[in-house]
Amino acid sequence: MPIGEITRGTTNTNRLRRVDRFITTLPVLRRTIDPLVVDLGYGASGVTAFELHQRLARVRADVEVIGFEISPDRVHRATEQLAAVRSGSTTFASDTRVSFALGGFETPLDRGRRASVIRAFNVLRQYDESEVGDAWTRMVARLQPDGVLVEGTCNEIGRVASWVTVTAAGPQTFTISLRLAELEKPSIVAERLPKSLIHHNVPGEPIHTLLSDLDRAWQHNAGVGVYGATQRWLASVEALDAGGWSVLGARSRRRLGELTVPWAEVQPV
Repeated sequence: MPIGEITRGTTNTNRLRRVDRFITTLPVLRRTIDPLVVDLGYGASGVTAFELHQRLARVRADVEVIGFEISPDRVHRATEQLAAVRSGSTTFASDTRVSFALGGFETPLDRGRRASVIRAFNVLRQYDESEVGDAWTRMVARLQPDGVLVEGTCNEIGRVASWVTVTAAGPQTFTISLRLAELEKPSIVAERLPKSLIHHNVPGEPIHTLLSDLDRAWQHNAGVGVYGATQRWLASVEALDAGGWSVLGARSRRRLGELTVPWAEVQPV
């Protein structure tokens, strides 16, 4: 039996574009001899799996995506959608290398295959925090040696998102990704933190300190906003870096509204 619980299934076109763009930068996707990527818990529609493949194929043409759901009805619906894609009646390529199967955190891949990347988004929100570790362990066990689990959450239209990367060595990084236009303050992401962090956004916890520092930097750099929200964000992230946070990633990623720091700097105390 699939391991897990049925999620709400909320699925919107382009909802996961931010995390998909991040996944395209993962070294394992370019280096692996088997570019198999799993969309775990894709929801009521298979569209996120089709979009994931479309985006990853731009950097790895032979990428393959398998979507897993624990609901047979959802697998059936996604398979019907796949038939429409194969017929050429959608905007996705008819030869898209996507398939769907029944499965949960155990990620039941055939023939002993392992995934290079597992994307598990908006899956763990309904679980207790105490269950996160076991879920991570199960999923990571199905990764290739250099594989990466990307687990997180986002709002319904994908403009506010955050995620954790996890490998066989444990959690590695924490990322927030925001639509900068009309952003009031970065801590809006507090409502969309991963389950492993959302209950720790309180004084004395590192994640609360990070968001508080980011809000202050955003406010301090309000004047830079005359040059655009992107410039204000870049200045704010640079202020964090200068203030002692270990900001990771290229400047090009920051321009997209991303901020990545080591997990060790935000993990609960």
